Order: sequence, then C-alpha cells, then structure tokens
Amino acid sequence: MHLPRSLSILFLLVSALFLSTSAEAQSDPDTSAAILRVQFTDHLQRAGLPGAVWTLVTPDAGIVTGAAGLSNAQTGEAMTSTTRVHVGSVAKTVLAMGVLRLVTTGQLSLDTEVASVLPALRFDNPWQATDPIRIRHLLAHTAGLENFRFYQVFSLRAQADTPLDKALGRDSLTVHTRPGARYVYSSTGYHLLGMVIEAVTHRRYEAWLDTELLRPLGMNDSSFAFSTQAGANADPRLAMGHFEERVAYPAIPVFARPATQFVTTAADMGRIARFLMGDGTIAGRPFIASNLMDALSGARGTDAERTGLQGGHGLALSVRDRHGVIGDCHPGTTIGFQAMLCLYPKEGKAFFVAANADVENADYERLNTLLIEALQLTPAKERDTASPPPADIHAWEGMYVPAWHAVTRLAWIDTVFNPVDVRWDGKRLQLAPFQGKPASLQPAGGMLFKADARAAPSHVLLTTDGERMLSDGLRTYRQVPLTSLLWLWTSAALGAAGLLTILFRGGWLLMRGRLRRSSTLALPLAGVLMLFAPIPFFFTQSFMQLGDLTIASGLLAFASIALPCAIAYGLLRLPACARSLAHPAFDCAALLAVAQWLIVLAAWGMLPFLMWR
Repeated sequence: MHLPRSLSILFLLVSALFLSTSAEAQSDPDTSAAILRVQFTDHLQRAGLPGAVWTLVTPDAGIVTGAAGLSNAQTGEAMTSTTRVHVGSVAKTVLAMGVLRLVTTGQLSLDTEVASVLPALRFDNPWQATDPIRIRHLLAHTAGLENFRFYQVFSLRAQADTPLDKALGRDSLTVHTRPGARYVYSSTGYHLLGMVIEAVTHRRYEAWLDTELLRPLGMNDSSFAFSTQAGANADPRLAMGHFEERVAYPAIPVFARPATQFVTTAADMGRIARFLMGDGTIAGRPFIASNLMDALSGARGTDAERTGLQGGHGLALSVRDRHGVIGDCHPGTTIGFQAMLCLYPKEGKAFFVAANADVENADYERLNTLLIEALQLTPAKERDTASPPPADIHAWEGMYVPAWHAVTRLAWIDTVFNPVDVRWDGKRLQLAPFQGKPASLQPAGGMLFKADARAAPSHVLLTTDGERMLSDGLRTYRQVPLTSLLWLWTSAALGAAGLLTILFRGGWLLMRGRLRRSSTLALPLAGVLMLFAPIPFFFTQSFMQLGDLTIASGLLAFASIALPCAIAYGLLRLPACARSLAHPAFDCAALLAVAQWLIVLAAWGMLPFLMWR
C-alpha cells in the first residue's frame, strides 16, 4: 500500500521530530532519568514487584540514583532514592573489602590458614597436608565448603547478637573439593570470614566493618548491623520486603548473617562501586593494596582457569557476560529482596539495583538490562572463536551431574533431578538439562566452548582427579555413567511404586476389616501415613522455621525414622503371614521396593531427615 505524497512527507517530519527528541533525551540527564523511571515503573507493574532503587555511576555524571514503585505495598509509601534496602549476598562483596583491608594492614595475608585464626573449628579436609583452607579460598569461594544448612538461614531462633560460632553446630566442616581447585559458592565461607574479622580485631565484625570500612568510604547510610521494618527498633527509612502477591515480610535475624546481612542506599552503593573501580586509595592515601584491587574479579588458580577459561570469581566479584557486555558483578537475594551490583572498570561505569520483593518467576534480569542500556556501554567485541572441537570430543558425551551441592543433605535430590545430557551433533556441543533451558556451544579452541549470546568462551571441558568435568567457571558438572543414573531413577521409581502399593492395598484391606495389627502391611501402612502427618503443620508455620525443631520438622524426622522400622517389621512378619495372605509375593515386592529406596536415601545422608542440624 502506498501513502499519498503529503502523508508521506508528514510521516517523515514526525519521525524526524521523534528521533530528535529521543536523541536529546539521551543527552539530557534529567530527561534520561525520567525515561528510566517510566521504564522501571512499567516493568515493576508487569512483573508484580512493589518497588526498586538503583544507581548509575559514570565518569561524567558521577553517581546518579533513582527509585520507582512502593517502599511498602501495604501502606502505599513511595520508594525514594534515599530509601534503605537489604541487598542479600551483595554484602559479600563489601565484607570482602573489609578482609582485604586487614590484609593491606598486615593483620592477615591471603595465604593465612583459616585454622590458625580459628583454632576451635574442626575441618574434615582430605587435602589438609598439601592444601589447607586459606583466606583467599574463602574470599573466592574455592574452599570446597557447602553453601549453607537449613537452620543457618531458615530459623526464628536466631538473635541479632547470636555469637557467630553458634551457627556452625558441633560437627566438623566437611571440605568436598580440594581447596583452590574449583568454585563452590559458599555462604558458610563468608560466615567464617566474619569470624576471622572478629578473631583478628577482637570486636564484633559488624561494628568493625561499620567504623573501619564503611565510614572511610563515605557510606554513612549503610551498616552491617541488623535492621528491620517492624518492632520497637524499626528503621523508618528501610523498605519493606515482599513475596508473591506483594505480601509484606519484615526482616528477621539469621544465624549466617555475615554472608547476607547488610543495609544500604543507592547512593552508598554508588560510592563503593566507584571505589571498587579505582586504585584502592581514599583521598590519595592507600586503603587497599593495588595488587588486591587487581584481583577483585576473575578466577585464579582453579582447574577451569588453568584450562583456559577466563572469568570466574575473584576475591570479591565474578565475571558476568550478559546483554552484549562483560562486567564484574555480584547478585544478592535475601528475605523479600533481590539485588545486583555490576562494574565496568574499563569505561568507569557501574550500576546497582535492588527490588524489595523476592518473587520466584519475576523477570529481574530486565531491570539489569534497562540499566545497562542507560549506561550506554560499548558492546563487547564478540571473539571469532570458530575452531575445530577436541579430537576426542565424543568421549565427553554423556550424562553430567552437579559436582557440588549447595546443601549437602539434599545431594541425592540434586543428582537425580538436575543432570545434564551432553551431546556433540557434529558442529556444536548441545547441553540438555533436565531442568532449565537447553544450550548450544560452539567450539572456541582447545577445550573451550562459547554459548550463543556470549562475547567470550563460556564453558570448558577439563579433567580433575581422573573425572571428566564441564564448567562455566561458576558451575561444574561431572560426567557419570548412564547406568548410575538409571539405577538411581529406577530405585526412586520402584520405591515410589512400593509406597503407593502399600498405601492403596493396605488402605483397601483396612476398609474391608482385613488388616489386623499383626498383618505384614499394618505397620508399613502406618509408616506411610506418617509421611502425611507433618504437611498441615508446615502450612501453618512460617517458612522461616524450616530449620527449627517444630511440630512439623519433628514429625517429619519421626516419620523418616518410623518408616524404615515399619518396613523392616513388615518384611520380618512376611514368612509368618505368608499362608494367610492372598498375594504374599505382591506384598513382599512392595516392601522390598521401599526398603531398597530407603537404604539408598540413608546412604546419601537423607535419612533420618533432621532439618534443624
């Protein structure tokens, strides 16, 4: 269809005017800020998020802050750029700078053995003789420690002043990988760093960091001290945290607080972002050694880095290749909040954003994209990585499972439900995870591969302790025989089928009055029914009590002990009851199916299931 000449001219004039206005908006900071606020407001409404604050750091404009939405969805109070927020694990980056300050002043070194500073702790480290856990390992998440335990994060028993050693329990700390070899994200590691600060300074870590780190950096609106929105000591400037449907949830103390407890403002995060991109000086005076500043991001010494994969986590930040740019970032999640800090040192630019809601399916990445676009960062030059694959590429095909588990007690679940199928299709390495989106990797030279939409190689194939591994620098999977997974899947399927058989057959016999107390299925049926007993109590208690000894968790623990006992009793009764049973082989098969599954779960540490330990 062709427009009349007059309409065509009008259309061109309007288009030119629009483009001119858009260009002026990009060059006018006030207009750009207004446009960004409109974009944020629109996305917050679409995503079901109450509000957000953000910071843009540039060489020209300095620190520019903004806010949109609501600070409290219940009261309708607006979010402002001076509102304080929780930032979750972004606290780790700030705490790391405190540790590096101690290194700079000679009170610690990166190679200091943690056991020498915290002699009361016991480490179960098979590599102790050659590779003890050092301060650098805790900072870079390469100590091999698990992320957390239920009670360290989900508990209502913690107090704001609970001694840090109370969060570790009495068990020794198990080291799952050789220290320094592999990135294993660990909040436990940063909890230990809080203890290290207290041991070296002889002060509570919160007070020392507030006075010796935050104040020199000019972060006067920030604190590591506990801050909440409710109660007699409520902070009126602190945004309320929210969950789905904008349900408000005030902050509560947690045992593992050094890894996640930190309140701040958009302006203060701009100040530390600018410091992180500098040379480590404050007002011309050295504050953190320049060699430590150079190591804030990017893995050093890990198996993946030695194999050629650039990136990974440094002493405070990890390399993030997203949206066409490569930066040094750290995300954060805590009760009712999600946050992100990203730096682009070569351009002297950075952003910080925090949303006061933790909503499972919300698109938080869109907030990062809007800020990256506002910074007008130069797109990273995509490297021409096309090259032939390794000669033995077919040997790397197969099933891969997580090489580490955030919660060791849940390792069986992680292994069974999170494997990745790796296949070479003749041109690319195809990754098909059981959960998540598939990925297609292009050979990038040697053992390196690059995912689509990445500017640099993103994955590497490597061999560690005789095992084939696939790593992206932050997550590592190990190759396992398909037969081992088939066994675990079959075991689980048979166990579930056995439980259902006991439930329905035992229930049918019970309703017909044919299930006597001495029957082979009587106690097993009671054991299966016990599994349902905790469910109503879990719905009536706070999710923050998952790690506490409550009626719900106590019943679950009792059921996880009672069921194996009931199954064993049923098997013992089977010979005596065989003559009176209509289908003894059927009952025997069901009991054996459940028994083998319980043995597997016990071997993986899931039985008995004690959530408070």
